[in-house]
Amino acid sequence: MMELTQRRGLIVKISTGRAIRSLRRYGTVRYYSRKMHYAVFYVDQAKIEETTEQLQKLHAVRSVTLSYRPDLDPTLTDLEMTGVYKSHDEDDME
Repeated sequence: MMELTQRRGLIVKISTGRAIRSLRRYGTVRYYSRKMHYAVFYVDQAKIEETTEQLQKLHAVRSVTLSYRPDLDPTLTDLEMTGVYKSHDEDDME
């Protein structure tokens, strides 16, 4: 049976488009913006710290940011509890 590995997204700001070739060695490149000069790619969760340090040492890399998507609550319960987001029902419209 195949096991799923935990992955984490990294947003890497780069100075040139040629740096994309070197990023492929560290993980799976999912998106690259030529105009905004950044790339989104995925790395194994177990290797995230090691890979981040290696990427920051590269000459063409300006900054490396972790994706916050796995940390977000998809049900919005935190926002409902704080009062930022309120669920609206048709009965409340009166």
